[in-house]
Amino acid sequence: MQLQAWYHSCSAGYTLRGEHSLPSGKPVLHFLHGNGYCGRTYEPMLARLTPHFDLFLSDVQGHGDSDHGGRFHGWNRTAELCLEAWRARGRIFGNVPVFAVGHSFGGVITSLMLARAPTLFSRAVLLDPVLFPPAMIGLMALSDVVGLYSRNALASRTRKRRHHWPDRLTAYQALEGRGMFKGWKEEALWAYVNHALRPAADGGVELKCKPAREAEIFSSYPKRLWSQLDKIRTPTRVLRGEDTYPFAAKGIARLCASNAVVSQRTMAGGHCFMQEDPASSADAIRAFLLAPSATDT
Repeated sequence: MQLQAWYHSCSAGYTLRGEHSLPSGKPVLHFLHGNGYCGRTYEPMLARLTPHFDLFLSDVQGHGDSDHGGRFHGWNRTAELCLEAWRARGRIFGNVPVFAVGHSFGGVITSLMLARAPTLFSRAVLLDPVLFPPAMIGLMALSDVVGLYSRNALASRTRKRRHHWPDRLTAYQALEGRGMFKGWKEEALWAYVNHALRPAADGGVELKCKPAREAEIFSSYPKRLWSQLDKIRTPTRVLRGEDTYPFAAKGIARLCASNAVVSQRTMAGGHCFMQEDPASSADAIRAFLLAPSATDT
C-alpha cells in the first residue's frame, strides 16, 4: 500500500501518528487497531479495501509510531483524541463520505467516537469489539476500587510478554501459530512483524507498543460505556468472530438488542478473524459500507 505519514500534536501533550492514502475522491475509511497492534498490522485486509476507499490509519497512544505519552489517558479520552486528530488531519480528503472501522479495543474506541460525533461518519463496522457487559464492568469497577483489577490475569501475562528478538525472521518464527497469532495467515503475521516491531538499540527488533502499555489497557475499561453506546445513531455493523471471547459475544448481542441502528454478522474464526481470512473480512466490510442502504446486507 502507498501511504503517507501524518502526525498531530494533540491536546494531551504528546504526538499521535499514523498513515493515510493520497486523497483520490473515494470515500474515506478511518481505521483503529486493537490493543498492542498498529494500523499496518491489518495490511492484508486493508489492501483489499483500497480499490474502494481511501484510508486514514490512526495509531493510538503508545502504539505504532505514536508517542508513548506517559500514563495511559483512558479509553474515553483516547476516543476524544482520535476525533481531534481526524478533525485536524482529515480535511485533506475534502467533502466525501467518511466511514469508521475498528478492531477489538479499536472497535470500542470507534463506538465511543460514534457516540460523541453522531453525524461525522456515514456508516461504521466494528470488528469483534470487546464490549464488556454491564455486570462485568461493575466487577471491574469494584476490583479497581480495591486495587485488584490492574493485576488481572491477562494484564499480568502481557507484562511478561517477550518484547525483543535478534531479527524479524526470528520474531516471525517465535510467534507463528502461538497465542493470539494462532490461525493467522502468513501475510498477516508478516504485517505484524514488519510494522508492529521497530529496530532496537542493540541491533535486534522490539515491540513498538511496550508490554506495560498493553497491560495498562487490559487493566482498564471505558467509563459510562453503555450510556455512550445508547447514543450511537450511525448505521453500524458488528462483525463477530464465531469463536470470540464469550463476554464479547454477550456484549455484542446486548448492543444489537438495545440499539436499532446496530446489527451483527458472525464470521468464521476467532477474535482476530480478519487476520485469519483477510479477503472475506474485506468483502464483508465493503458490502456493508457500500450497500445502497444499511438494511441491504
